[in-house]
Amino acid sequence: MDIMSILGWVLMIALVVFGIVFDKDGLATGEFIKFANLQNFWDPSSLAVTLGGVVTAMMVSFPAKAVAKIPRHLKIVFLPTKYNPQKYIDEIVDLAEEARSNGLLSLEAKLEETKDEFLKNGMMLVVDAVDAEKVKEILQAELDYLDDRHGQDRAFYDKAAGYGPAFGMIGTLMGLINMLKQLDDPDAIAPAMALALVTTFYGSILANGIFTPISSKLKIRHEEEYLCKMIVKEGIEGIQAGDAPRFLREKLEQLIPGYIVKKSAGKGGRGEGGGGDAK
Repeated sequence: MDIMSILGWVLMIALVVFGIVFDKDGLATGEFIKFANLQNFWDPSSLAVTLGGVVTAMMVSFPAKAVAKIPRHLKIVFLPTKYNPQKYIDEIVDLAEEARSNGLLSLEAKLEETKDEFLKNGMMLVVDAVDAEKVKEILQAELDYLDDRHGQDRAFYDKAAGYGPAFGMIGTLMGLINMLKQLDDPDAIAPAMALALVTTFYGSILANGIFTPISSKLKIRHEEEYLCKMIVKEGIEGIQAGDAPRFLREKLEQLIPGYIVKKSAGKGGRGEGGGGDAK
């Protein structure tokens, strides 16, 4: 479970609530927490304009299947698949040693043990003696498809993050128009102005507190998965080219940051399936 994501959202909510209820003028009297202030930030019509506007705009912008992926994306954020680049390198080097000792055909039995379909399918192309250029083309096409698919998933939340402040501003303009209609009543101007700004508040929270963080976390998950699949691709090509296992290990480790090599060395737990994927 991703504790940082949970902790981040909990702290965000706590700090926003604290900012609303804290009253420094009440420090002298000991009444510096005023929960009644929360009522000033609750307005069903403003929420309907902002959240409802975002939802309806997303319905127009994206197909239903994009909305259906939301639960999967939240699972990726909170319960991510762990990708360990070093474990991938170890497995690929092990396959390279097997191929050098007993030939490529001997890999077929060992591939039954791997849970990673990308690695298994790619190596089976090598075992089946598919041309090296064709193997490279197939593997790269899979990586490109992965990149495009994950990019479309992130675009869903990026677009929602843009709609949030936009509909918040629409709600503010609606409130200002209504306020201008009451200029002959000075006592009504301040409450009307405060209410007009609530929609902007809602829009900013939706954009910067929910949608943008989800998009950013999905990007991180994608990069973790993409790195390991790139290692697999280079490893398969190296095995097919007959690279020495030691040379292959050094080449693959050049693809990952040094701190990841040190951190992941000795740790288990290479995941299967899509770390940022939502098919």
